[in-house]
This record gives sequence, C-alpha cells and structure tokens, in this order.
Amino acid sequence: MNEFIKAKLETLPHKSGVYLMRDIDGNVIYIGKAKKLKNRVSQYFNKKMRDSGYNLKVKAMVDKIYDFDYFITLSELDALALESNLIKKHQPFYNILLKDGKAFPYIKIDVKNPFPKLEIVRKIKNDRAKYFGPYFAGISANEMMKIIQTAFSVRTCNLKFNSKSKPPARECLNYLLNLCPAPCTNKITSEEYSKTIEKIIDFLNGNDNLVEKLLKEKMLKESEKENFEKALELRNQIKMIQRLKEKVIAQVPQKKEIDVFAYETNNLSGAISLLIVRGGKILGVQTISTRDASLDESEALSSFIVQYYANAKLPQVILISHNIQNLNELKQLLNESGIDIETGQKGYKKLLLDMAKINAKEHLGKSLTRDRQKFEKSIGAILNLQKALELKNTPKRMECYDISNTQGTNSVASMVVFINGEKQTKHYRKFKIKTVEGPNDYESLKEVIIRRLNELKKGEDESFKQKPDLIVIDGGKGQLSVTADVVLSQRPDIEIIAIAEKFDEIFKPNNSMPYILKKGSVELRVLQNIRDEAHRFANAFHRDLRQKQSLSSPLSNIKGLGTVKQKALINQFKTIDNIKSASIEELMLVKGIHLNLAKNIYKYFHHI
Repeated sequence: MNEFIKAKLETLPHKSGVYLMRDIDGNVIYIGKAKKLKNRVSQYFNKKMRDSGYNLKVKAMVDKIYDFDYFITLSELDALALESNLIKKHQPFYNILLKDGKAFPYIKIDVKNPFPKLEIVRKIKNDRAKYFGPYFAGISANEMMKIIQTAFSVRTCNLKFNSKSKPPARECLNYLLNLCPAPCTNKITSEEYSKTIEKIIDFLNGNDNLVEKLLKEKMLKESEKENFEKALELRNQIKMIQRLKEKVIAQVPQKKEIDVFAYETNNLSGAISLLIVRGGKILGVQTISTRDASLDESEALSSFIVQYYANAKLPQVILISHNIQNLNELKQLLNESGIDIETGQKGYKKLLLDMAKINAKEHLGKSLTRDRQKFEKSIGAILNLQKALELKNTPKRMECYDISNTQGTNSVASMVVFINGEKQTKHYRKFKIKTVEGPNDYESLKEVIIRRLNELKKGEDESFKQKPDLIVIDGGKGQLSVTADVVLSQRPDIEIIAIAEKFDEIFKPNNSMPYILKKGSVELRVLQNIRDEAHRFANAFHRDLRQKQSLSSPLSNIKGLGTVKQKALINQFKTIDNIKSASIEELMLVKGIHLNLAKNIYKYFHHI
C-alpha cells in the first residue's frame, strides 16, 4: 500500500457507495459496492486480513491497485444500481462480466396484435408481450420455432394489421403450402387465430403432447406419399420433443418459472452455474467462468444477477446458493418486490440447487488444471525467478532490451515488457540509435538505458513512466557491465541482469559466476520468452526501417515502378548499388519487371 492510498483511506466516509480500484495506468480493474465505504475499502488493505484471509484472486487484484475512487450514494439500492451501470461501462478485469452480446434467445408472441407472429429476440421489453425461454445448451430457439411452424399454421410475415393498412391483392405462397392461414385476406378470423396461439403458448409452457401427436400424424402422411426427406425432418423434430420430455423433473411444479444460480470458487477462479426451469423441464444449463475479486461471495452472486436480468425475463422464483444481505434492495432493483428469492433448503428447490452446485464444481475441476498452469507460467514463474536469482523484489514488471543492425547501419533497439510473466505489447517501445557510430552493441545498449531512465524521470509516456522491477539485457558480461553502471548510478532500486543466448547463463552485476537455471523450468522459460520477444521486436523494427528507406530511394522516381515492384527488386538485389549494376536481362528476372520497365530502370541509373 502506497502512502497516497494510506492517506486516502483516512478520508473515506462511513456511508453507502461504490468504489473503483485502479491500476498504475489508471485503468479500472475492480468495482464494488459497500454499505459503509470506509469499512469495506479498508478491508482490502488490512495487513492481518491480507496475510490470513485473502484468496489468491483477491491478492492478485490488490497487488495491482495503485489508486481508488468512490461515489457516495443515498442508499444501498442506489449503490447496487450504480455498481451495475459502472461495471457495464468499464468492464473491469476482476469483476464478473456478462456482456450484452451473450444474452440468450427468447421466443416472443405479441398477444396485443390480433394476428400475432412468433419472433426470436435477445432483449426483453416492457411491452406486455409474452416471452418464452431463454433457450440454450441443447435446446435451440430456432428448432422450437420450426416445430411450432410445422405443427401449427401461423403467419411469419411482417404485415401490419390495422384499419389504415391496405390488404394485399392475394395470398402469398405460404398459404398455398398450408403454412399460413392468410389473415391478411380474411381467410381466418382473429378469434380462430387466437385459438391456435393458445395451443402454441400451451406448448411453450411445457405441454408437449398435442404437438407430438400432430407431428407424428404428419410424418405418417409424408411417408405414405413417399416424401421420405420431409418425413425424416419431422422424425427429427419429434426426437427433439422427446429430448424435452427427458428433461422433466417430476417434483417441480409445471407452472413454476424458476431460475437457479450457484456460485463456487477454488480461491483462484470461480464459476456460476445457471439452470433455467420452465414447465417442469430444465430448458438450459450454462456455466460461466469468473475471476471476481469480491471479499464476499454473496456480493459476487448479486452483482451477476443484476447484470443477467438487465436482458432477461424475470421468473417467479430465483434460487441462489448463498444468502444475499441486500436482498430487499436487489428485489427493488429488479422491479419485482414480490419475486421469491431464496436458498432452497428442501424439496425440489434443494434438488435444483444441488444440480447447479455440482455443475459449477465440475466446471471448476476441469478449469483448475488450466488455471494452475497459467498461474505457474505467469505469477508463479516470477516468484520462482525471484527466489532462484536472489532478487530483492518480485520482478512484476520486467523490461528486456536488444540491439539490431546491419553491419553497424540503421542500428535500433527494442524494449519489450512483461507484467506478472505475461507480455504487454502496448508497453513495447522502439529506439533509433543516435549517438553511436558503427556496430557497437555495448555503447548502443548504454545509450538506450540512459534514454530509458531519462524518460522515467519525465513520467510522460504511458509505458516509460512505470518503473521496472527488473531490467533484462540480451547478452553476456560485457553488455551487462556497461548497462549496470548506468542503472546502479542512477536508480539503484532497479535490478538488472543479462542472459547469454548460447547456454542461457544469467549474470548479475558484481558477480563473475553465472546463475544456471533448471532447463524447462517456468522461471527459465519466462526469461527465454522475454529475450526472444525482444530479439523478434528489434529485428522487425530494423527490417521495417530498412524497407521504408529502400522505398524512399531513387527507385520511387522511376516511371511505372510501383511499391510492389520496388520491394521485389530490393528482395532480389538487396541494395541499390546492385540494382544499378544489373543488366536489362538480370532486371527482367524479377517478377513483374517486363522489357520496357527494365529498360527504364537501366536508363535511369546510367543516365541514358
């Protein structure tokens, strides 16, 4: 905890509100709500709790906090609403996120319309229409629509039915195919059409028997007519209805709409399992990985529920795996004070919650190995590196430098950055060597390090203003010697090492003996990765620079010689001098260079 945060904690009020944790770049990394801001925010920086009570994901988040902001609200309800809006706006890394694009599909029936059509939508509106779903994880909204349109004759067009609309001259093809009853030309009354809609609603509410019977009858007719392709399609639709029947849970009341949320965590990552139960059937099961850094699991769950119902239809019952303290505020925010939200201790409610918990635990079990591997390759690797090289500080921010040139010309350098063992490309920077003549990597590196430390003092550039914990030089003792002198004289709080490419020996200042890390270890791998990345980035910059110079060469003055053909010439002859000395026949060997163009190139360089 820096002194700035320490002073800011003293000024926090004992009021409800929302707090935003920021990293050193000012990015919002976590947003939370609090009944009392001072108590909750201070918890994150409490040393006793940090040493004993933090799980790894909270600790990883706290380690990145450089500053925080807060907003005071009039009530906990306002805090809950503001938190949801800010999470949606900032998309913080350490909050549970459910993006709008992930909203599940519903089937909508606008019962206000005298002849309603069925639509698939992903957003729920307060328009008094009926919404059925959501459908996911094995139950397709599109397939449900096909079943309905096969079993019942309903319109699919976008015609508007009102006194001002002019009816069409004749029915469309769907009427001739018995797919639509043609309400547009008064072939069916609104009352008769409504009876069909009632049957469809009955099916969507869980009564499958009538639809299954209709599809079987149609399948037999198609078979008798030897229309086997259509019969096969109908058989597949019947199989889907049978799959729906398999999802029935006998104890669950058929008329109850139930959503089930279970949250499980292994202290490194988390999972929320969502079960959708409609008509006594489980319509969908979805498990979402999370990295939420809440100090309270019930807060993480309530935050997710608020996000989810921003685009979802509220059921009659919500079952949750953890007691939520601000339950009344949550109900108010959902605009449904009468909704039943409970943990479900017995009967079918306990059965559904146990199913959701098992799904969440299984998801965590499968992802645990992946999460552990990621941790070992990133944060675990730098912790091992600190121990193996006897570094004073954990090398959270590592910067590696490399030089690239062609026989001393166009010398450039690269700075690549790894944070917590992972590359951060937006922090990469390039240098053109300004003061060094000829192929002198030692002096070139020295120039770059001096310029880097000067930029650190200025504190203007997003990347340069951040102090590295460890500087890595691509090279051996010589490269380390000239650069270490600069670093130790100006910033002794920054550690520096060099890694030699041939045997991966690591050198530290004032120590003639190299450190040899175990081959294949994660700590050696992270050093190899940052060195290779610096080498790649430097070479890419040098290559781009050479190419730009070649394209701004005399070749651009030759009529008919575009950039593509200029590149082809450079790739073939390497230098302008070689192109000058080439014959017309040699020039014509390059792809795209025909006789007249080869003559133009030859004449240009020989002043003919």
